[in-house]
Amino acid sequence: MFYEQFIMIGRETLMSTLLLVGPVLAAALVAGLVIGVFQAATSINEATLAFVPKLLIVFAVLALSAPFMMSTMTTFFQSVFTEIAKVGR
Repeated sequence: MFYEQFIMIGRETLMSTLLLVGPVLAAALVAGLVIGVFQAATSINEATLAFVPKLLIVFAVLALSAPFMMSTMTTFFQSVFTEIAKVGR
């Protein structure tokens, strides 16, 4: 019985992690790709041109997805603490 609980907690941990970091990583990836294509097309090799827009986009995505992230983390921790309580019995 304990192994099934641990596997379920592990699976839920991985899924919650993917849900939390997925939008941020996808936005950074798309922004980097667009900026890279723009830099290649214009032959501008400025490091801040790549860094600052990606930073702003990541902050914007974090701000927009904060309610979703908080509800996901709240649900995850509630289920983890429920399972921990079951293990002690």
